[in-house]
Amino acid sequence: MCWDKLGEKCVYLHPVMKYGFDNEKYLKIQSEHIKERIAQFGNKLYLELGGKLFDDHHASRVLPGFEPDSKLRMLTQLQDHAEIVIVISALDIEKNKVRQDLGITYDMDVLRLRDEFQKRGFMVSSVVITHYNGQISADAFRSRLGRLGITTYYHYTIEGYPNNVGLIASDEGFGHNDYIETTRPLVIVTAPGPGSGKMAVCLSQLYNEHKRGIEAGYAKFETFPVWSLPLKHPVNIAYEAATADLNDINMIDPFHLEAYDKIAINYNRDIEIFPVLNALFEGIYGENPYKSPTDMGVNMVGFCISDDEVCCDASKNEIVRRYFTALNHLALGTGTDSEVNKIALLLKQAKIDISFRRPVAAARERAEKCGKPSSAIALGDGTIITAESGDLLGPSAALILNTVKHLAGIDHSVKLIPQDMIEPIQFTKLNYLQGHNPRLHTDEVLVALSVLSSRDEKCRRALEMLPLLDGCQVHSTVMLGEVDQKIFKKLGVGLTCDPVRKR
Repeated sequence: MCWDKLGEKCVYLHPVMKYGFDNEKYLKIQSEHIKERIAQFGNKLYLELGGKLFDDHHASRVLPGFEPDSKLRMLTQLQDHAEIVIVISALDIEKNKVRQDLGITYDMDVLRLRDEFQKRGFMVSSVVITHYNGQISADAFRSRLGRLGITTYYHYTIEGYPNNVGLIASDEGFGHNDYIETTRPLVIVTAPGPGSGKMAVCLSQLYNEHKRGIEAGYAKFETFPVWSLPLKHPVNIAYEAATADLNDINMIDPFHLEAYDKIAINYNRDIEIFPVLNALFEGIYGENPYKSPTDMGVNMVGFCISDDEVCCDASKNEIVRRYFTALNHLALGTGTDSEVNKIALLLKQAKIDISFRRPVAAARERAEKCGKPSSAIALGDGTIITAESGDLLGPSAALILNTVKHLAGIDHSVKLIPQDMIEPIQFTKLNYLQGHNPRLHTDEVLVALSVLSSRDEKCRRALEMLPLLDGCQVHSTVMLGEVDQKIFKKLGVGLTCDPVRKR
């Protein structure tokens, strides 16, 4: 048994996370499909990599069981024949766009990606700055890359893109771009995030390779939207929520429907660009090997869903999570009303509201009862645990302690960290570090537990429960500071916050 601070009793159950995706099946059939596509073109294939290569956390959230590095594991077997080109938009550099899952700007992520790829044995040949129109920030970034010995190319803004096919597929369009020097048969084109211009880079290279007498192919390796799932399937709606800032719209692929009389799902940017790709292939090969944007893809993820209900629930949770993220950005002045409104519409399409995310109601109910900032966590077995802010601990720190005690079967009344240990830490924070908040954050609580674990068996058991938080969901009635956010992220916890600043 365990008790929360409001005296409510709950039965201890070991949390068991539910999985809805067969990752091993995915590795097998996806790698086979990519090899078939490479063989189709022979000497040179530009493979546009949508989403994240080795840290695809969105996919792992909406498809429980999907490993974040699945794509990397597949491509590693081809690394001796492959090189990587990293793409970043000058527009994203200029506005210091941040990759939300990591909390770093896109330009910093380019350097991180390069280091991570090289550590794993991949050749990173160059960086391409797209949407270039003389931006000073892009020039500065290129100079920085040059000092690091990284080859950098510019691809320019083309007026009328993607509709002015005649201009795009000409020497004044793609022909005006820098030609990217590549040496290997497989060129993987990737980026820190969506909207960077990866497809345009691939198409530009097809045009410029053809001018040099090289016949190259193109394929698209992108997980979302899932072409084989219905248009309004929660997994696909979650993708729209994830790209609300880009205003991506999932659509029935009209080209695929006309060619095969079959429904397949794609999104507006791929459908808009298809006439450009079609014109390019006809100019190079005399005909286009692809009859639709969906044909361009190699995505097999929809065939590896093992439990649709689990994936639907996870995706609905993700839509709510994205909604709270948009609200937080709006409250901080970094978001827009249009992004919030779009995700609000997507909630209606999914036939849910924020109450679908169970920790939300639990945290708000506790806050209403105690009149203090509160938080709640939903464990894998459905158990809800709550906590509130006190004199010694913030709501996040208190929640972690309540949760690990619950998981370890330790009675809630047990104080794992004695008050006489907390008070000196508070004194140091206020008097030596000029802090204003005496309450311990999550990292400070975990350090204290670690110190005590060498001589306190209960603290040791509590710490051993931390891996079980991976995949659990937390909601806070106030926006958390950077420290607490990072701790939850490192623990693999999905976090949402009401758009309320801490007082």
